[in-house]
Amino acid sequence: MKKVVTFGEIMLRLAPPGFERFRQARSFEVVYGGGEANVAASLASFGEDVEFVTRLPKNEIGEACLMFLRSFNIKTNHVLRGGDRIGIYFLETGAAQRASVVIYDRADSSFATIPPGSVDWKSIFENADWFHWTGITPAISKNTAEVCREAVCTAHEMGLTVSTDLNYRAKLWKWGKSAGEVMSDLVNQCDVAIGNEEDAEKVFGIKAPGTDVTSGKVQADHYQFVCEQIAKKFPTLKTISITLRGSLSASHNTWSGVLWQNGKFFSAPTYDIIPIVDRVGGGDAFASGLIYGLRKFTDQPQKALDFAAAAACLKHSIPGDFNVVGLNEVESLAAGNASGRVLR
Repeated sequence: MKKVVTFGEIMLRLAPPGFERFRQARSFEVVYGGGEANVAASLASFGEDVEFVTRLPKNEIGEACLMFLRSFNIKTNHVLRGGDRIGIYFLETGAAQRASVVIYDRADSSFATIPPGSVDWKSIFENADWFHWTGITPAISKNTAEVCREAVCTAHEMGLTVSTDLNYRAKLWKWGKSAGEVMSDLVNQCDVAIGNEEDAEKVFGIKAPGTDVTSGKVQADHYQFVCEQIAKKFPTLKTISITLRGSLSASHNTWSGVLWQNGKFFSAPTYDIIPIVDRVGGGDAFASGLIYGLRKFTDQPQKALDFAAAAACLKHSIPGDFNVVGLNEVESLAAGNASGRVLR
């Protein structure tokens, strides 16, 4: 099977140990992460051939990041080098009723200043059949939005399946155009769209009727309306999937998802996740699981959705951005083995 290509920014993640607050921290734990890189890592762990495209500074931190990516069997042959700095995000992990906090420090990063026309997309897509991007990428800067559009247009013209995770980030859309304006043009050339409970509302103004995500309760059947409205707005979309997170507290969530495909609607089982080790990257784990499922379980949308939901559930047990799980673990959970008993 041909390779999957993902494109986006990978950042240096700095987090206080355990559940310490920023004001308590005297050291930070270091990993790297970012939406599209997280997807690449998961797909690589499932045995897929994956290429991650980004831009990193030509310094020791850039080299360390490349080594980190390669350690997860992610191909980095087309990573651009240039710019002055890697983007950073600080994470304070919440617990109980105290929410997690993210602070971005990514202005003028190597990726944010990527020059339009600098990526040879035709060459990159030559042996690929799937391209994945997220709404984070065009939100970062005008440059990243232009390069993302180059990628989406080229992938669409070359006949690749193009998937997007809407991933709305209010803190990032500051460079001049609105999320709805930019994303509408890009999603119109996609085959698969993924979002969480609020993305469609925040980006396109499409809200599930009778829902209140702040209550911690989300009902799967209410999101059929959202999928159908997105499908009407973007006729190129063949598959639309929405993750459903019920936030009862920072340590206790429910997790599920729904999928619409060619007029048919499917729901995944609901997982009760407590305690949460690290929820960052949960949506990316779902996206990678869905991409894998749609590629492997052709004409079995329910099986693809169940695989995606199980993969994302497991991510909540793993520190860091990357979902370090194997196929057998996901398949076991998707089959109903949720006991967590010791494997001997």
